[in-house]
Amino acid sequence: MSVEVLDGTTILRLVEDEEAFNSLIKDRFTCLDTNHDGLLSYAEMLKELQSLRVLETHFGTDLKTEPDELANIYGSLFLQFDHDANGTVDMDEFKDEMKKMMLAMANGLGFLPIQMALEEDSYLKKAVELESAKTAA
Repeated sequence: MSVEVLDGTTILRLVEDEEAFNSLIKDRFTCLDTNHDGLLSYAEMLKELQSLRVLETHFGTDLKTEPDELANIYGSLFLQFDHDANGTVDMDEFKDEMKKMMLAMANGLGFLPIQMALEEDSYLKKAVELESAKTAA
């Protein structure tokens, strides 16, 4: 983990940089696609869905949640990605939904810089790295 300064513009720049965004999405999709069939099943996406930490309450402390409730939450999230409801998520569905999520995060952060602890392989960390690389160039 590292502490970084970012705002909504940091995330917007990543999403608007099609080459960087598509590369990031392709890399993550490929990593999740453990059977290499070009599609993500619910089981393959579960770790990614869990990493969203939708039940985190405060400073990394998670709520105690019943397994059935967790299954319902992650199932609902998976359905958001599975646009054609065929039980799998293809690259385009994954990219479209990740773009929506990133834009929602950008909108939520706004344009005042904040300090945030970021995991090294997170989308937000990648956005900060892209911004830093462009600033240094």
